[in-house]
Amino acid sequence: MYAVTPGVEAAWRELLGHVAHDAAVDLSYVPYPAPQPLEQLWSRTDLGSVFACGYPVALRLAPLIPIAAPIPRVDWAAGRAVYRTDLIVRRDAPFATLADTFGGRAGWTVAHSHSGFNAWRHHLLAYRTAERPTLYAEMARDLVTARNVLDSVRSGRIDVGPLDAYWHLLIRLHAPELTADIRVLESTALAPIPAFAAAAGAPAPMIERLRAAFTAAATRPWFGALSDVLLLDGFAAVSEASYATLLDWDREARAAGYELPA
Repeated sequence: MYAVTPGVEAAWRELLGHVAHDAAVDLSYVPYPAPQPLEQLWSRTDLGSVFACGYPVALRLAPLIPIAAPIPRVDWAAGRAVYRTDLIVRRDAPFATLADTFGGRAGWTVAHSHSGFNAWRHHLLAYRTAERPTLYAEMARDLVTARNVLDSVRSGRIDVGPLDAYWHLLIRLHAPELTADIRVLESTALAPIPAFAAAAGAPAPMIERLRAAFTAAATRPWFGALSDVLLLDGFAAVSEASYATLLDWDREARAAGYELPA
């Protein structure tokens, strides 16, 4: 999910190796490059620590136990395990505000994504009116990944799209040539960030040891160099209840008759 380049994936792999060692848990690293369906990954019964969005967990679409979530090293996170969605356009696009994009082309990733769907839909609610229930002339569905959103904006396939802001931070640091020609019009409200999670049937003692190791990671001697690569201040303990607010956003949109961003 956040392995934005091979070097960043290597850093995540090293971090997970340290956490597993500190927790005395035997984990084997299995690469799972995009755009393979996350639903298949999340359904595995042998998962010990995998990134998962909290929205499908809250919806009970992913049978997972959230363990710990990253705390991004950025001012707007303010030391909390939160993120938001950046609404991006081309740098040379003639849009000064998000409202300027209405009537154009937009897109979303997958319907079980918070950053690429639920947060985007919730943000657009404030702009809908009885006279204007549909904001865009065209909505590209199922772009699947943040990279596809980025590429779709850069290529002009869509005018505006939702980009996970932590993913955006990482790609901007490690592949700045991919973000040089985009800019952010607005960002959504903060929400609980995706977490490392284990399969629902994972032993409780293992979960607790991993949670303790993640939350203590920032105090370990190996953390500093990796934190600079991953833009991390540490990890916070989370549970399924940590993501309940995402269901509030879902219910609000459905109550307004806004099933899909449009």
